[in-house]
Amino acid sequence: MTPLAPHLTAFLRQRLAVERGASQHTCDSYAYAFQLLLEFASARLRTTPSMLQLEQLDAPLVLAFLEHLERERANSASSRNARLAAIRSFMRFIEYRVPSALEQVRRILAIPAKKTDSRLVAYLTRDEMQALLDAPDPSTRYGVRDRAMLHLAFAAGLRVSELVGMRSEDLVFQPYAVVLVRGKGRRERTLPIWKETSTTLRAWLAVRGETAAPELFLNARGQAMTRAGFSYLLRKHVACAVAKCPSLDAKRVSPHVLRHSCAMNILQATHDLRKVALWLGHARIQTSEIYTRADPTEKLDVLGAMIPPALRRGRFRPPDKLLAALSTAATQAHYAKSATAAPTETLGPNGANST
Repeated sequence: MTPLAPHLTAFLRQRLAVERGASQHTCDSYAYAFQLLLEFASARLRTTPSMLQLEQLDAPLVLAFLEHLERERANSASSRNARLAAIRSFMRFIEYRVPSALEQVRRILAIPAKKTDSRLVAYLTRDEMQALLDAPDPSTRYGVRDRAMLHLAFAAGLRVSELVGMRSEDLVFQPYAVVLVRGKGRRERTLPIWKETSTTLRAWLAVRGETAAPELFLNARGQAMTRAGFSYLLRKHVACAVAKCPSLDAKRVSPHVLRHSCAMNILQATHDLRKVALWLGHARIQTSEIYTRADPTEKLDVLGAMIPPALRRGRFRPPDKLLAALSTAATQAHYAKSATAAPTETLGPNGANST
């Protein structure tokens, strides 16, 4: 039997962080996936997580874990596939460290990812976004901070990790206001920002104060704002904005919805998918095509260029009410007579029909 703990520790600390140079977000996501897996395996096998053996982590256990995620934890297929991706990566790591587990590894790698629904992206209209940006109270310190965060998240189309990880040194106001964004996959990009967004950021820097934390946005303890902290602030301000814009009550507004709203705003203003990809930091322009499916204005030129088929002339004339009533009554009487007049067949002593 091969202890699981040493290999898992080497995978998370050496393989991901050093050899592959994975981001902290990726390392945290993989670590959380294995936390869920080990909790499930220890409960199923009735042992402590530190005593689990590599041979116990077989394909049936992984399949049961994935089913547990969807049924009991109510995770989506995308979340299920993300956990499976972490397990697959670990198994490819084990393939070279423990050659004797090759057959076990191949069975787990053969587990397919589940197909996911391709839904339209959710985004906020201009009026809904304006109501949300007006929700924070600019007369308080935290209101100034929240207003700056919301403005910057929407104006730059930031991922929540990009927003909370931004540093004060990433802002440049001269000769014009730009922000340096450290994006996904270690891809950096610089974006100009609106004058209004620059004003909100200057107001926050004026009240932020000197702290040891390099991050731009701080929480109530003077530490870097977390993803969960911004999600909480967003939900609070959405609840306040509902009074001004009731349509927000029917939408589930997450931090990524602000990014989608920015992308739709750019697409509707420029009609250029390449600019959307550059602004959002997409590695491929195909990734930005999801916004063309959600924007009906992008298809209006196609509708105008097409020649619709001609309609046959005619006008519907409803039947006379009296004739329709008589026709219905006659039909009902016919079926009633047929049901009562049906002969009943009886058989005689020799099996012959006696009717």
